[in-house]
Amino acid sequence: MTTPHSDTAHEAALDWLIRQREADFADWEAFADWLASDPGHAGIYQEMAAADVDIADLLSIAPAAPQPSPAPVINRRRFGTWAGGALAASLIAGLSGYALLQGVSDPYSIQTAAGERRAVTLADGSRIELNGATRITLDRRNGRVATLDRGEALFTVMHDERRPFLVHVAGAELRDIGTVFNVIRDAGNLSVAVAEGAVLYNPDAEALTLDAGRTLTVRDGEAVVTLGTADPAVMTSWRQDRLVYDGAPIGLVASDIARNLGVSISAAPDVAGRPFRGVITLDRETDRFLARLGPLLDVSVRRGDQGWVLTARAQ
Repeated sequence: MTTPHSDTAHEAALDWLIRQREADFADWEAFADWLASDPGHAGIYQEMAAADVDIADLLSIAPAAPQPSPAPVINRRRFGTWAGGALAASLIAGLSGYALLQGVSDPYSIQTAAGERRAVTLADGSRIELNGATRITLDRRNGRVATLDRGEALFTVMHDERRPFLVHVAGAELRDIGTVFNVIRDAGNLSVAVAEGAVLYNPDAEALTLDAGRTLTVRDGEAVVTLGTADPAVMTSWRQDRLVYDGAPIGLVASDIARNLGVSISAAPDVAGRPFRGVITLDRETDRFLARLGPLLDVSVRRGDQGWVLTARAQ
């Protein structure tokens, strides 16, 4: 027997499912707030969404799809109580079937400006934290797939062996195996760092398994995949405003600073390839931060036409 609280939660979950099938739906922040407001909301929503997916799977293998009838008109006030779940589930499935016949996916994008950060909680409880200058594309009809278009994102995935979470980035596919992992797509490079669990890189090609503490880098147009190791705590340190490097080129360091702080900064050719080892503590006070950055990197920080430039120090 359901409680009044669960009746309300089920009604709200159904309402979200219906609203998300409206072409102009854009209230994703309020949806995330609703999920976060009660630990049980994600589970209730996921149960209903899973029923939705099961019907979609049946439709996908049907020998012939009938011509769709007009979309049902639903009065949300009809669902004041949860009638054992069956009636609501069948109505959700009907909406899903109609939507499926109209199109395979329903993508939408979330992005941040340089220096901005944002966290997104998905229906299954998985969480994506976006660093600055980042854009990801998600699918309203498949909450277990994401595309990192650019920037940096930390994925904390709720593992489901039946429905693995997939991340598409730079022409590659990452498949989670119960995982916390960081992905960077910037300046023609792809970097993956696994903090917990494991990630399968390109399961239909290289099929490389990256366990916790392992890293992978690939440059566009090159077939070489470089594997390495790192402290898992370091992989997510950008969330604590710390950037840790062990021989990274200064050009990459400049790109990371620009993404995290929203400061226009680049490295001149004479220092861009120079390796840096150390820890940079980010500071939102730009002048103070840049005054400390020069001695730390052993470079000069100059103001250029397009922003700040790191150059070699005069001898």
